[in-house]
Amino acid sequence: MNIILTAINAKYIHSNLAVYCLRAYAKPYKEDIQIAEYTINQQIDDMIMDLYKRKPDILCFSCYIWNIEYVERVLREIKKLFPSLPIWLGGPEVSYDSHNVLERLPEVTGVIKGEGEQTFLEVMGYYHGKIHDLSEIDGITYRNQDKIIENPWRSVIDLSSVPFVYDHMEDFEHKIIYYESSRGCPFSCSYCLSSIDKCLRFRNLSLVKKELQFFIDHKVPQVKFVDRTFNCNHQHALEIWRFIKEHDNGITNFHFEVAADLLNEEELTLISDMRPGLIQLEIGVQSTNPKTINEIHRKMDFQKVAKIVDRINAGHNIHQHLDLIAGLPYEDLESFQKSFNDVYAVKPEQLQLGFLKVLKGSYMEQQKDAYGLVFKDIPPYEVLYTNWLPYDQMLILKSIENIVEIYYNSGQFSYTMRYLEHEFSSAFEIYRKLGEFYESEGYHKMNHSRISRYEILFQFIKRHSSKEKLPFYQELLTFDLYLRENIKNRPDFAGEYSIGKEELYYLYDEVLSKDPVLNVYAKKNMRKMMHIEKFHYAVHTDGKPAETILLFDYLERNPLNHQAKIISVK
Repeated sequence: MNIILTAINAKYIHSNLAVYCLRAYAKPYKEDIQIAEYTINQQIDDMIMDLYKRKPDILCFSCYIWNIEYVERVLREIKKLFPSLPIWLGGPEVSYDSHNVLERLPEVTGVIKGEGEQTFLEVMGYYHGKIHDLSEIDGITYRNQDKIIENPWRSVIDLSSVPFVYDHMEDFEHKIIYYESSRGCPFSCSYCLSSIDKCLRFRNLSLVKKELQFFIDHKVPQVKFVDRTFNCNHQHALEIWRFIKEHDNGITNFHFEVAADLLNEEELTLISDMRPGLIQLEIGVQSTNPKTINEIHRKMDFQKVAKIVDRINAGHNIHQHLDLIAGLPYEDLESFQKSFNDVYAVKPEQLQLGFLKVLKGSYMEQQKDAYGLVFKDIPPYEVLYTNWLPYDQMLILKSIENIVEIYYNSGQFSYTMRYLEHEFSSAFEIYRKLGEFYESEGYHKMNHSRISRYEILFQFIKRHSSKEKLPFYQELLTFDLYLRENIKNRPDFAGEYSIGKEELYYLYDEVLSKDPVLNVYAKKNMRKMMHIEKFHYAVHTDGKPAETILLFDYLERNPLNHQAKIISVK
């Protein structure tokens, strides 16, 4: 029998942990199961042709908000080619309205609801003659002739019973590795489906350590934990963090989603001297409006979060990614502006501005009428407007989201954007005005190179700064540029190179070569991996007028922001 587990991922670098877990758990039938992974960037026809060539006897799809439209298009066409082919769906996008899914998609045989490993194993047992009737299997909704039958939900399984899925690392080359050390969530956030499963479970730590050692031994670039709140169990988190710290291979990075205000002194002390880049933290703030936080059933003390994020920042060794969600109840434009400024002030490496997705089965969906919540009918069911945030203001936030991605999250303009705060009433206003500038000039309709974004930002600065400050901003942009880019052709805003050949030779031959620390930079083979620039301001410190010569070393980049190492040349 040929059973195909199909995953349509958002990007090529992603892998689908769910389908690998299903195959690994269905051990008696593993030899019959193959995995087909595609991306939403591929042509539908290419997916159909590939699946046809594989000649499935049973076809299964893993369904999420980002791929459900593609799944539906593929299964409708593949059913025409294999009219009697059983097709099964699973995943969060179909679990909580499985009856409607079967009504809408007559091509589908059934839906595996919620946690799928044991249910998938039993469905495979049915097709292999080990189980007499689908009515015996909990956790499914299925079609029985003209009727749709909804069986009871299944009790959750022991997470440690799920086999390790990464035995063959060659199958995951150039992919992000996803890993699960817990399932469920202790919180009940109204916008999230994790709140529906109240059974929080942890994988046995001896298994976790063995599996993490496997990743470390194979020098995997990044392992992304999918645990909803990794540090909700302090002992569990401490054991894992101690292990990866003690077994650090100098290469592998581990990503965790944490509740910052739950981090205790022991955890903060432990991570404070980890290798820069060993771990990165994603922190879901969502809003700093207390009324909003209370309404979405979330527990979060932002003042505590801010203090902890500041403390972690002081160590300069951990990348922090903070999230906000637009469209939550009781959050109007003024409230969201405050939330944005609050989070911006703690200086995370990335500030993710997202928009509420009204997920099927969530408490937020149940409250849509009370909140005046209007959202798109098509996935990912993104909010259009609410009682507090009309659509025209949502468009303002959409513009800001794009500008934040370009000018903050890229990390390419970090010094310039910080100094621009002096020109505006708030950080929010910088990005709002810059978004308006993009639209007024038509820049939002074009694709731009990295260099052209510097040029556009300088045009914007000309409109909002005095002429006296423009030379400083020119140098600041030049500094930001060379922090990230080892370019040889200077853009127009940077002006002529201010160091002549004779002075440059002098710097190499007399200054660098005679310095016991810097003499390595005088060697000819090093010069391709460095840049020397003269500034008239101390751009890297206080910005005051002072002739400054800086050397940019591109071999020693900061692992958190990829900026070149800066050396002041006396």
